[in-house]
Amino acid sequence: MEVFGIPTALLGSQLLIGLINGSFYAILSLGLAIIFGLLNIINFAHGAQYMMGAFVAWIALTKFGVDYWMALVISPILTGAFGIVLERTMLRKLYKLDHLYGLLLTFGLALIIEGIFRDQYGISGQTYEVPEALSGGVNLGFMFLPIYRGWVVVAALAVCFFTWYMIERTKLGAYLRAGTENSQIVQALGVNVPLLITFTYGYGVALAAFAGVLAAPIFQVSPVMGSNLIIVVFAVVVIGGMGSILGSIVTGLGLGLIEGLTKVIYPEASAVVVFVIMVIVLLVRPAGLFGKS
Repeated sequence: MEVFGIPTALLGSQLLIGLINGSFYAILSLGLAIIFGLLNIINFAHGAQYMMGAFVAWIALTKFGVDYWMALVISPILTGAFGIVLERTMLRKLYKLDHLYGLLLTFGLALIIEGIFRDQYGISGQTYEVPEALSGGVNLGFMFLPIYRGWVVVAALAVCFFTWYMIERTKLGAYLRAGTENSQIVQALGVNVPLLITFTYGYGVALAAFAGVLAAPIFQVSPVMGSNLIIVVFAVVVIGGMGSILGSIVTGLGLGLIEGLTKVIYPEASAVVVFVIMVIVLLVRPAGLFGKS
């Protein structure tokens, strides 16, 4: 069976790959959007923190026998705690300065973190086995769906929705958004705004680590896995609108599907289609699809 001259199995498999990639784009760009929108920091270390999340899961499994399900909890907590230390010791001093200072600092941190892991583990990838409960697949008739890849999409969407709900629909999120606009008034109401901002950065880093654990059984765990992805994720954030929570989620998933479809129709353009869309969006709507001028 064919759709517009394309075999259904090929089209379905590429769209599935696009949806999986889009899930990673969505959860990573969501973390970036939270950190930029609420803390005013362009976190270029996000890719390195994504890589750290995958490595923490791999080290926990190989050295201590910690299984995948525990790693999904432990890795974001440990990596998020590392992010909190960075925020308390370095990033806090940059909030009132130009975005360029935060970009340069986090870019340097990314190089340092990646360099440490390169020195310890080299650049060859490490294998992380798919958990037994999620092994195998389901025959959908027109394609074979690996269970783990379906789990990745569901888990990423659940975390993205939970994050959006917490920031946009709860009192805690309202305090945080108000605190970034006028911290003195919010602090006068008894809210510890600096502590709230610190944990917000930690949560953004934890999102990157969570994505790293999800990615570990699909991609090989290596020190360069974050640097290979972060440029595309930044493009997703720009297209969706810097700081837009909903824009990051919708744009990440949409661009993943477009990328997958491009691999079927015109494979040579699949590596640049995201950047072509970014250029077009910036020319038409510089603030991004969901951003505010």
